[in-house]
Amino acid sequence: MIIGTLKEVKNNENRVALTPYGVRELVEAGIEVLVQETAGIGSGFSDSEYKECGATIMRTPEDIVKACDVLVKVKEPLPREYNLLEQFGGKTLFTYLHLSGVDKRLSKLLANNNITAIAYETVEDENGQLPLLAPMSEVAGVLAVQYGAEYLQKKHGGRGILLGKLTGIPSARVVVVGGGYVGATAARTAAGMGSRVKLFDINPARCEELNKEMEEYLGPVLSENFEALVPNGENYDEAIKECNLLIGAVLVAGTKAPVVVSEEQVKSMKDGSVLVDVSIDQGGCIWGARCSSHSEPVYEIYNKLFCCIPNMPGQVSRQSTIALTAATLPYLKKMAQEGVEEVIKKSIHGDGRFARGLNAYKGFITYEAVAKDLGMMDSYKDVKELL
Repeated sequence: MIIGTLKEVKNNENRVALTPYGVRELVEAGIEVLVQETAGIGSGFSDSEYKECGATIMRTPEDIVKACDVLVKVKEPLPREYNLLEQFGGKTLFTYLHLSGVDKRLSKLLANNNITAIAYETVEDENGQLPLLAPMSEVAGVLAVQYGAEYLQKKHGGRGILLGKLTGIPSARVVVVGGGYVGATAARTAAGMGSRVKLFDINPARCEELNKEMEEYLGPVLSENFEALVPNGENYDEAIKECNLLIGAVLVAGTKAPVVVSEEQVKSMKDGSVLVDVSIDQGGCIWGARCSSHSEPVYEIYNKLFCCIPNMPGQVSRQSTIALTAATLPYLKKMAQEGVEEVIKKSIHGDGRFARGLNAYKGFITYEAVAKDLGMMDSYKDVKELL
């Protein structure tokens, strides 16, 4: 089997799907690897490093998609890459897809070209966790706080508020919505900087768990800055109204994110407040959220700054690439050595966890939530019916 990877084309997406070390692991397992020229430059990996580890360097993405059996990427194919999918019929795409957060053209192309599309964000492990989403979620959680801190500074149109606490100066108020990997990491980062943080999650057990975790992590002094709560209406509205930084971190695996912050709540916030919606990959969970980019990261609504960059970890590309490769490599090896369809069959007849990553297969959308979100239930079929 031949595995290929491309140079990413999304705005300031500096990650690459494989490190040279990952290439070496695959090559030593008897797998041929193709890497597009300069694909790793943004993460600090040269073509010569890939060659030394056994990769074949190819110049164009067209050459790679024609030659490889499995294409491993970081981000979903963009419209300028859609022509590649027409040359990739019957093969396997392994990447972050977030199909519910993009228009249905991509899903149609995947189905129409009979592409086996496996989404990192819906693959589950034996504990029902999302092992390929987790490392990037933790990076995004830290970055959400860093972006918030930057745009709260006066030079960016904020109120000159410091996220951390200096002697005699009150610290910023931060609200995090969602207690998953992103939310927990963002809350820990902000509280560790001295900000007063309220995290809201609809699961009482998760709130209790986070309160205990934060007390152990932050210690007796800083842990006083953190509280995880179940929203009851009044406490949620008041916290949003009073906060300086609002981080949206709601995830419903594979499906469009619910909007959990309303227009009225946004209006109620202080002028100069910053809203960072990390759920934007899945459509966003804050009213007014729309995709921004690393080159144009913020926009203003009602005198509040919105930052909704769908590929935040692309800014810390080397760390992110190393973490992503470590997570995806075992799956790539298995698919290459056993065959993609065989791995899917074993999963279906086993715990089904890996097969939940399957979003398109044999001409159909195979993830029900995606089909519903995109109004494509006529193109949906349970993967069990296709095996």
